[in-house]
Amino acid sequence: MLDLGRMVAGPFCASLLADMGADVIKIESPGKGDMSRDSLPKQDGVSTYFITFNRSKRGLTLDLKSEQGKHILRRLIQRSDVLIENFRPGVMERLGFSYEEAAKINPRLIYASISGFGQQGPYAGRACFDPIAQAMSGLMSVTGSTGGENVRCGASIADIMAGQNAATAILAALHHRERTGRGQWIDIALMDACITALSSMNQIYLTTGRVPQAKGNTFEASAPGNSYPASDGVLVISAGQDSEWHKLCHVLGHAEWAEDPRFLTVDSRVAHRQDLDAAISAETSRRTVQELLDALLEARLPAAPVLHIDDVVSDPHFRDTRQMFADVEHPILGTVRITNECIKMSETSPYIRSCAPLLGQHNRDILAELGYREQDMEQLEQAGVL
Repeated sequence: MLDLGRMVAGPFCASLLADMGADVIKIESPGKGDMSRDSLPKQDGVSTYFITFNRSKRGLTLDLKSEQGKHILRRLIQRSDVLIENFRPGVMERLGFSYEEAAKINPRLIYASISGFGQQGPYAGRACFDPIAQAMSGLMSVTGSTGGENVRCGASIADIMAGQNAATAILAALHHRERTGRGQWIDIALMDACITALSSMNQIYLTTGRVPQAKGNTFEASAPGNSYPASDGVLVISAGQDSEWHKLCHVLGHAEWAEDPRFLTVDSRVAHRQDLDAAISAETSRRTVQELLDALLEARLPAAPVLHIDDVVSDPHFRDTRQMFADVEHPILGTVRITNECIKMSETSPYIRSCAPLLGQHNRDILAELGYREQDMEQLEQAGVL
């Protein structure tokens, strides 16, 4: 599998498949490599951001503007199952490696392109990073406090969702190839990933004509559901369905709320959300987060404290049971802790197989597999091809 991706979406897709056992060769430009090698955070000058999204791969540097570099890539395509790229549409074509040209080299190739807006259409040529996708997809319009500034999700979720979508499509395409012998072109857009994530919000407009707005931590379709103040912090409670609502009334010591005409049904609770949240907040503010959490969980109600990243990393459930953080051994830094694979399987659970490669770390190994001799490699290095 060839990873010509850069930054997050393409490399993340490739790392998921590498964790699943694919032999992924990350191809970078000689000298500087993937621009994310310079991204923060860094440890002793080395980007751990790059390490996170390029784990489990081998590294090859290749000047794709040189004829010798193009020749090597053609040979790699000929023997590869998958190629992943997330350049702006048109770049691979200008290099001579569009899907059509790659398919001539290897008709069984699965060719996955990840871009901001897709491969065709009036927006296809626009530059796009995660914040652009969040803004233009409508995601930012429903994120933020009621009447306040629209904000992006703090994490690069457009990149991550697009990478996951591409990985899913690649696996489906490989299955299709097993039955038909044919490869295909996969077209994944960050914008599409965000629009799909907004399915519940989109449906409000598609059904009613009403444009959803940011409502803080509340839910459009049910109530109560919000972040509520405790005497020493904040707790999120989701109890919008009738059975959950009745339980919450008893936990908070106000069984009479369940009979209040304003709060009898989901529709009426949504219509009187302001009164409902005010009543709940007045009660929750009298208790600590832990007191509330204990009572709510005992009643089997969905509730959670608002954890910070350090809380999550040290939580025994996420750290130990789910093993959501893993150590990798870097040739320069030694042990580096990164976020682990989120997929768990009983027989073939993915795992991080190695640290991200140093720039060009596996040049000679990979070229030797193609039949290049030591003197050939030295000439390629001297010519700046590697």
